[in-house]
Amino acid sequence: MKKIIILILSLCVAIFALAACVPKEELSSESPEQTFPEQNEQSAERPNEKETEMIDEIFLTIGTSKITVKLENNTATKALVELLKKGDITYTASDYGGFEKVGSLGHTLPHSDTQLTTEAGDVILYLGNQIVLFYGSNSWSYTRLGKMQGYSTDELKDILTETDPVTIKICLR
Repeated sequence: MKKIIILILSLCVAIFALAACVPKEELSSESPEQTFPEQNEQSAERPNEKETEMIDEIFLTIGTSKITVKLENNTATKALVELLKKGDITYTASDYGGFEKVGSLGHTLPHSDTQLTTEAGDVILYLGNQIVLFYGSNSWSYTRLGKMQGYSTDELKDILTETDPVTIKICLR
């Protein structure tokens, strides 16, 4: 009798040991889920290529000057571009400190302020809802949006200080 009990227990241990060595998929009587690339490709949404294209510049119109701004790649610029897809933004900016023009964007953008030292041509987001255009330098906690292209420091200063306040239009083209 003892021999039979030992034999049964040994068989049970052997069965459990073998079951532990078999991959889980082979234990299941159901077949594993299959994917068919053709089916997935057809059912997946394919966004318009123009929508997924990264927009890396915007334009500022100040008086008769149209200035290209090369954008940073961050959440603030992506949110700004999404706003601009709905239409141009026009705001008024005033001189501050003799080195920048600052004005309310009229919208709040996500911001990730870090301590920066700006220079002429920098386009900065301040407090999430203020756009600052620099024709001088300052150190403060900002989110960098981009850099104005194609103008010297003196030219930017002339454009930005010609009138106070100044009307600025931001657009995608």
